[in-house]
Amino acid sequence: MSRRRVLIVDDSVVIRRSLTDALSRDSHLEVVGSAPTGRVAMMKMAIVRPDIVALDVEMPEMSGLDTLTAIRQVYPELPVIMLSVPTDRGAAATLDALTLGARDYVTKPADGTNSKDSLRVLSDELISKIQGCFPDASQDVLSGNSRKAVPTRKPSLADAGTSSTKRVDVLAIGASTGGPNALMELLPALPADFPVPILIVQHMPAMFTRLLAQRLAAKCKVTVAEGISHQRLLPGAAWIAPGDFHMAITREGDDVRILTHRDPPENSCRPAADVLFRSVAQVYGSRTLAVVMTGMGQDGLRGCEQVHEAGGQVLVQDEASSIVWGMPSFIVKAGIADRILPIQELGAEILNRAWRYRSVKHALVTG
Repeated sequence: MSRRRVLIVDDSVVIRRSLTDALSRDSHLEVVGSAPTGRVAMMKMAIVRPDIVALDVEMPEMSGLDTLTAIRQVYPELPVIMLSVPTDRGAAATLDALTLGARDYVTKPADGTNSKDSLRVLSDELISKIQGCFPDASQDVLSGNSRKAVPTRKPSLADAGTSSTKRVDVLAIGASTGGPNALMELLPALPADFPVPILIVQHMPAMFTRLLAQRLAAKCKVTVAEGISHQRLLPGAAWIAPGDFHMAITREGDDVRILTHRDPPENSCRPAADVLFRSVAQVYGSRTLAVVMTGMGQDGLRGCEQVHEAGGQVLVQDEASSIVWGMPSFIVKAGIADRILPIQELGAEILNRAWRYRSVKHALVTG
């Protein structure tokens, strides 16, 4: 298999050199060029024809967003991974980039020192994200998506019917790569009187989750905020796990409340969907509805196994509408997905299951 051709665009010569050296040591990758500005990058692209671009968010002359817009006009399908800075402005620009069609992002060193260790972490994360953009068999071995091993069997109508007759008292969602845009499509489909609380793990660092919550809150009918410890769960409200914190729930008398903590990462993630799904299964048991959306890796699998064992329901986003069909594919492979649906149909399915046994007027589709 030919190596993936990478173009690196960053105004820092240290970043360009470090990423070039690190990526060039990977046998699956070839750095075909680098550029200090967006204008230079656009000129080089026509010559070197990259398979993927690593693009700095903040650059002089032509910003990363302007460059991404120009790339999309000429190369609408070319994968772009943003190199983000851990500031409010950088996080906001990164979310804008994802909306404009960037495939994913990595964050630069928070301390700005560009130490050898921090640059190695940046390089390793970028390599992992690049591998996740190319889900062929050899790359999946490296990225942990194992698409080739996922069976094509979908759950039977009998399976779906059995699960969908159960009452739902909580909705738990896990997502990673492509998740922000998927959440922007899914959550606005839920009405203000959505009858159960919503808990979300989106793999993102601190600061990014706060801005994502704010953007979702401005677009959704349900209320959306970052989760904080001791917050009582309420219907019609959604909480996103804060970056670098796990989010779980615990029962206190008649109330169920959020618990955030910084236990070690699971599946190399903090927050991790497994932590949330596990605690939700323990508290709500068979009344749990878990949804796994687009994302790389297998976070959510163990937690969904516990949801399934407790008698709860599990929905997954389908391959065609996922940016990376990693997390959902592991649920399907394990045989515990009640239904596999495109993002455009997930909202209606969630509504039907949440309103069943509550109100006839909201049961618009019976599956």
